[in-house]
Amino acid sequence: MSTSALKITELGDGIVSLSLQINPDKPRGGVVVLDAWLIDQIHIAMDRVESMHDISGFVLESASDRVFVAGADLAEIDAMDDSALHGYLKRAADAFWRIAALPCPSAAIIGKAALGGGLEIAMHCDGLIGVAAAEGAKPYRIGLPEAGLGICPGWGGTQCLPARIDPLTAIKATATGETFASNALPPCLFDAVAPSAETAQATATAWLRGQSKQQPIRCIRGDQGVALPGVAEALAKARNELPTTPAAIAVCDLVQFGLDHGWSAACERERHTLVGLRHTPQAREKLAAFLKK
Repeated sequence: MSTSALKITELGDGIVSLSLQINPDKPRGGVVVLDAWLIDQIHIAMDRVESMHDISGFVLESASDRVFVAGADLAEIDAMDDSALHGYLKRAADAFWRIAALPCPSAAIIGKAALGGGLEIAMHCDGLIGVAAAEGAKPYRIGLPEAGLGICPGWGGTQCLPARIDPLTAIKATATGETFASNALPPCLFDAVAPSAETAQATATAWLRGQSKQQPIRCIRGDQGVALPGVAEALAKARNELPTTPAAIAVCDLVQFGLDHGWSAACERERHTLVGLRHTPQAREKLAAFLKK
């Protein structure tokens, strides 16, 4: 079995933590980014986690002091052709699903910015454990900003966020790229909040001890289940209130597709939609401006 560069720690009582690390070859000022290197390392780490016996809980955390995960590496993505991008998105989706499919409850500790793919990998855990910003510190941002760049989430974001917060709020935010400040989050986004970074792990393990695994992932419709109540009504209202940009229309269509066809089919459709959207004039303009920064 290969050794992962990610840190795996046994916390006691059968609870294991996995710490997402900064790419040593691309430190990016101390920011964790979901690039190809990290995705490969998650797969290797999950080989070990899955081989461990009697795991009662799993904690996902970040080694960065600046972010939980900043999202995908947009420069890396933009350099890929469509075939390579499909492969990258699918390999990451498979890595994230290994977390969701663990037989024990899981929790992600979010103490700094969790954006795009960063929030999506966290939402593959059963619970989200927030960390209160230190007194005087600037609030951190959480959300799915992809539509602000003319694209859409690619790892289940359109399916997971409306299952965790008010569906109308989730759909509108995802369709516009709006993110939330950590001191003004929608109700229910965090399942528990630690008062400080030093107490975050203890808060996460305490939350896990009170949980049992109910389903692989919290989404608007699982592969075997029925659609979550209230989402269809929220979607109809959102369509009437949102701008008719390609990204906003795509997000709404993906929510509907998830309601109709379930998790796996919707995630595959999400990836194909992202690949297509990046070629629109709106996305090319926005991505070019972003990558120039």
